[in-house]
Amino acid sequence: MKLDLTRFFQACNPSKTLVMGKAEDRQYYIDFSQVRGAKVIDQLRRAIAKISPEDPTCQLFTGHIGCGKSTELLGLKAELEQEDFHVVYFESSQSLDMADVDITDILLAIAGEVSKSLAAVKIYVKPGYFKNLFKEISDRFTTPIDIDLEAELSLGIAKITAKTRENDKNRSQVKQCLEPRINGILDSINQDIIQTAQEKLKQQGKKGLVIIVDGLDKIDNTLKPNNQFQPEYLFAERGDKLKGLKCHVVYTIPLVLVYSNALARLRDRFNGSPKVLPMVAAKQRNESDFTLGIKFLQKMIMVRAFPDSQINWDNWEDKQDLITQVFDSVDTLERLCKVSGGHLRSLLSLLYTCLQNDDLPITRDCLETVIRKECNILSLGIDNDEWQLLKDVSQTKSIAGHEEYNILIRDLFVFEYIENDVSWFDINPILQESPKFKS
Repeated sequence: MKLDLTRFFQACNPSKTLVMGKAEDRQYYIDFSQVRGAKVIDQLRRAIAKISPEDPTCQLFTGHIGCGKSTELLGLKAELEQEDFHVVYFESSQSLDMADVDITDILLAIAGEVSKSLAAVKIYVKPGYFKNLFKEISDRFTTPIDIDLEAELSLGIAKITAKTRENDKNRSQVKQCLEPRINGILDSINQDIIQTAQEKLKQQGKKGLVIIVDGLDKIDNTLKPNNQFQPEYLFAERGDKLKGLKCHVVYTIPLVLVYSNALARLRDRFNGSPKVLPMVAAKQRNESDFTLGIKFLQKMIMVRAFPDSQINWDNWEDKQDLITQVFDSVDTLERLCKVSGGHLRSLLSLLYTCLQNDDLPITRDCLETVIRKECNILSLGIDNDEWQLLKDVSQTKSIAGHEEYNILIRDLFVFEYIENDVSWFDINPILQESPKFKS
């Protein structure tokens, strides 16, 4: 079997999210739950489809940026659709300004995406509340927005969103108009959109509506005017509004909230802890190799090189001829997997860079050059105090819960793993290559 280099290169693009509804993407998917230490997506699905299919649930989902959350959520979408739910999945960062997000921004984005998704299945909603609201907002601008009040709701929301991004003055005017009306907006979404959707979806044989809001884990940890950090303000302080939608909802949230003082309030708001997607472990807490985790990471790479479903990657003994088309040795493949720390986007990023730098097979020298350059880039932003914190994490395999550690986690300098249902932490293996760390 011969490797298709162009296809392999495209499949290794670290910015590509696997869409589980597409057959081409499904062939690349690896179920890492066995080596993550938790079956988080199964927990989300069970709550919606098995435990409480009729009553709304609101669940929070988080994990390190780049650890595979979007792929898993799109897998959840595909599973729920097979169980006859209508699922609206959208990437919120495409429509929201991650540096300045308000509850009304999220609610409007949800209203627009749900109405657009419903229109695709011939269910149309035209809530009168939003018509009046759009007119009032438009009248506040020097140049009014041309909104067809009879057009699809999502188009009106898109025009208002675009207008607010033009300048801070427009943004401020819209906020002043929307914030006092948040209860009316929420009521209209529930009564005019969600309730209508639930009734008409069931007429089409569906079990109900599920909304998956991805991308909110990327919101900036900036201070709001009330001196609360943005993630804490949105989810811990005002999470009751986000929880107020009368259908199943899954929100992604910043991982920093799990390690903050806001966690207790967050759990109280949403009746439980956020579900955390752990990293894929390549080693154990005692520093010994986790052979099974490494094998899964190797499989992820080789499946992208040879996506033929007939290949049994659980048996490596007879795959030497395939591996050596990609790497000069099995040791080079293993080195790549270990240095990624089980961070999937990092693994693909290192591999992608190797493919750009030299011809196949990837040599150990090529890989080491890429590792050194990546280590140098990551190390540039770390000061002496942070190096000391990283050394402490490396020695204790734990974090102290201080804000400094939150920064290290947010910047992907520290990874969390699960072993025997207990969390442990270690520094990004790329940083362990640094002379500063070794010294």
